[in-house]
Amino acid sequence: MTKTTLLYLLRDTRGAAAAEMVLVLPLLLVIMFGSVELGNYMLNEHTLLKAVRDGARYAARQPFASYSGCNGTAASVPTAVSDNTKLLVRKGTLSSSDPDLLSNWTDASTYFSVQMTCSTAAGGTTLGGIYLGNTTGTANVAPAVQVYARIKYKPILGLFGFTGSGFYLDAVDQAAVTGV
Repeated sequence: MTKTTLLYLLRDTRGAAAAEMVLVLPLLLVIMFGSVELGNYMLNEHTLLKAVRDGARYAARQPFASYSGCNGTAASVPTAVSDNTKLLVRKGTLSSSDPDLLSNWTDASTYFSVQMTCSTAAGGTTLGGIYLGNTTGTANVAPAVQVYARIKYKPILGLFGFTGSGFYLDAVDQAAVTGV
């Protein structure tokens, strides 16, 4: 190779844009796929939050007689209310034949709970309204339900090696029992 040919090749810039693109492309792909995965995570988190909120509202609108544990004994949610609340959170309806709201809901990797707390007169005030002499067994007691769900996150980029292990979707909501 002659000296002039070598100088000509060193000054030639026709392939510079392609070389720069090859250097920047991995970073652009990471940003693009990362934003898609983050959007999917946010969508799944929102779906679970809405489902848990609906489940807490459903459980709170059961009759006061269903929450008779506020009479000084251990407060617990009836099994039927808990099972129906879980079905509503999982499916969006009370029909077990409907598809799951989130495709990664499995009984093995999902934690779900419905708990009840009993509030009495706070700060020396007497509870009134619907809680005054309700049928929970004790007057002036306000039962509340708390719904909690934890689901393992299933990424959409699993085909590219991102397993999402260690990532979970968590949602919790609480509602005061108001009866039907």
